[in-house]
Amino acid sequence: MTPQELRTFCLSFNATVEDFPFSPEFSVFKVLGKLFALTRLDVRPLTVNLKCDPDDAVRLRGEHEGLIIPGYHMNKRHWNTVTVDGDLPDQLVRELIEDSYDLVVAGLPKAERLRLDRP
Repeated sequence: MTPQELRTFCLSFNATVEDFPFSPEFSVFKVLGKLFALTRLDVRPLTVNLKCDPDDAVRLRGEHEGLIIPGYHMNKRHWNTVTVDGDLPDQLVRELIEDSYDLVVAGLPKAERLRLDRP
């Protein structure tokens, strides 16, 4: 997955915006103000921090040692850093990004979740 493909995929989710609250180098993808992906698109290897169910996070780290690690500068229980331009299949990376988005949406108040469902 290229940096542009990563950016495009993250922005494809409903009500997602790209923000730069930390510095111009860090792309933060948010849904209704809540972060679900954090990356530097100009750094190699390309990595992205993604929210993850704690049990899945541990399992994924074991299955993809070195490519999925505890979230860099994030809560290690709930976040993984995923190497995007490595040996992970693009489909798995897409699924992990979607899971992160879904977890963040699930934590939103009901009224905001319902608002996302409307066309």
